[in-house]
Amino acid sequence: MTTSAAGHRLTRLPGGARVITAPMRERSSVSIALLVAAGSRYEEPQNRGLAHFIEHMVFKGGAHYPSARAISEAIEGVGGVLNAATDKELTMFWAKVPAAHQALAIEVLGDMVFHAGLDAAEIAKERQVVIEELRMYQDNPQEHVSTLFEEAMWPDHPLGWDTAGSEETVRDIERDACLAFLERHYHADRVVASVAGATHHDTALAQLGAALGSWGDGAAPEYRRAVPAPDGERLRFQSRRTEQANLCIGARSASYTDPDRFAVDVLTSVLGEGMSSRLFLHLREDRGLAYDVHAFTVKHRDSGALGIYIGCEPRRAAAATEAAVAELEQLASEPVGEDELRKVRALILGRLLLQLEGTSAMGNFLGQQELLSGEILLPDELVRRVEAVSAGDVQRAAADVLEAGLRGAVIGPFPKPDKFEKILART
Repeated sequence: MTTSAAGHRLTRLPGGARVITAPMRERSSVSIALLVAAGSRYEEPQNRGLAHFIEHMVFKGGAHYPSARAISEAIEGVGGVLNAATDKELTMFWAKVPAAHQALAIEVLGDMVFHAGLDAAEIAKERQVVIEELRMYQDNPQEHVSTLFEEAMWPDHPLGWDTAGSEETVRDIERDACLAFLERHYHADRVVASVAGATHHDTALAQLGAALGSWGDGAAPEYRRAVPAPDGERLRFQSRRTEQANLCIGARSASYTDPDRFAVDVLTSVLGEGMSSRLFLHLREDRGLAYDVHAFTVKHRDSGALGIYIGCEPRRAAAATEAAVAELEQLASEPVGEDELRKVRALILGRLLLQLEGTSAMGNFLGQQELLSGEILLPDELVRRVEAVSAGDVQRAAADVLEAGLRGAVIGPFPKPDKFEKILART
């Protein structure tokens, strides 16, 4: 079955995998992404980090490219790049190569993902590599505070676990666990291949049809649905001797299937996207409270969060946090002016269109929508939905965030978390 719209085509192969192509004029490259609906939220407490570990292991070699060196030389030998990423709900493997080498990139990706050797000696070595990766992020407060923020948002739930797991769980990973996870999750009907750039649909379809495989089949695995945040501990706190305080505060918000997600996106941009946002202007430019301050969203199938990151001098941390909360409270009590709303809409849509000029971004944009929601909203439709967001929608979205109850994470040279807990508790 093939469908097409506005420059891209979607075909479901007989085995169940979906193929999307997006020809892009005047490009000399092509990007191929293999996306699998297998992320960290499908893990159990005892095997946290397994999806991420498997992402590492497929780079160690497959049937036709039997080593990490063979894989890298195949892609880098034609000037291409190869990488992967694991998130809560998917794992993505991607390559970008000159268009003449599309077949090679597809062959390498298919061999890696569906014919991984998973050598026991390589698994033993990679455990230490992943542990060093965990330590690297934990040693970086600006990175680690985001992990603590997700713990605060979804306590004792897979959405709140570190995608890479913990040192304890990574040390326990064995080959049998990797094989069992692949068999359970790497089904053909849980795979989307997205190709963007100087490509042709029929050619890509033939190449991918030969390369895509499957480790298992059967019903889609279940996952633990997100539950309401508990009324208990709101703050994850680490006292460290750092030169800068790092803070994330926020609350539960719209998922990527929620119609209100567009209002939340506009709210996020008004609040803290770019140097013309309220947080940047009022906290940094007007008051000098923070060097880095911005808002962001996290979206999953059945939950989401709006957050504010603050990096500042520790003595200003409490004042900066209070000021950030005050900006959110003002947005909940007073409607955004039409001029500001118009500028923010233009910012969101302009950045989207600029981003989608790249072949990798376009492939990921289409592939992730199809894999996660089964619906692809093209830029024109996104423009329509963002432009439909009113000042009242933004005000309501801000009020909903505050009503959900602020939670957060703090890393800095503070003896106790009391002052930050009081700020969060007032909402």
